[in-house]
Amino acid sequence: MTNRVYVGGLSYATTTKQLEELFSQYGTVDSARIIIDKFTGRSKGFGFVEMGSGAEAESAIRSLNGIEFDGRSLTVNEARPQERRPGPNNDRQGGGDRRDGGWRGEGRRW
Repeated sequence: MTNRVYVGGLSYATTTKQLEELFSQYGTVDSARIIIDKFTGRSKGFGFVEMGSGAEAESAIRSLNGIEFDGRSLTVNEARPQERRPGPNNDRQGGGDRRDGGWRGEGRRW
């Protein structure tokens, strides 16, 4: 088991310090991070906690999943690797934009 834990269902008012304090009851917290929306600067309602060991992470998951914290029911489980999403530097199929002549199926118009 990994020592990285996903925490969902967080209140938008929950702070990183509160998250760290909650998880520290189950072992050493190496890091705690709440994901922030880059446009609004507001919490997205989920975060990640890195525990000192896999056993500590498992203990936290068993104890905290489904509890009410800061007025919300938490979803706590093992963090999975982020899925690869299509983007401008990834291998994309089809599509395009004005610069490469593939915009809306039209050819270049100078």
